[in-house]
Amino acid sequence: MVKIPKNRQDSEMVGYMAEQVSFEHLSDGTASVPAAPTAKPAARKEAPKPAWAEFFTPELQEDVGKALLALKLNLYKRGVVDYALKVACEDDKVVLKAVPRQPKQPKQR
Repeated sequence: MVKIPKNRQDSEMVGYMAEQVSFEHLSDGTASVPAAPTAKPAARKEAPKPAWAEFFTPELQEDVGKALLALKLNLYKRGVVDYALKVACEDDKVVLKAVPRQPKQPKQR
């Protein structure tokens, strides 16, 4: 069995090992960390906008949002809480219809 020497200095135990510079050395100022290669943020390619987005301006979105909110409040006053919106095109009109959903029937065993 090998005898372990006592009362050794840190430099004697790890003197042959070179300490790597890390973020820990920044706080005590003993070493400066070489500038890590910074990755350039990849230029984000924006997803192409759908064709309808050109016609659906923010002002129009706000108007449609207000109309849908008014529809939701009217349905709530009538007691219709669970509904689905159906979209239909009629000549030069786009029609949104609120259709009440049927309650799900429990499965019979």
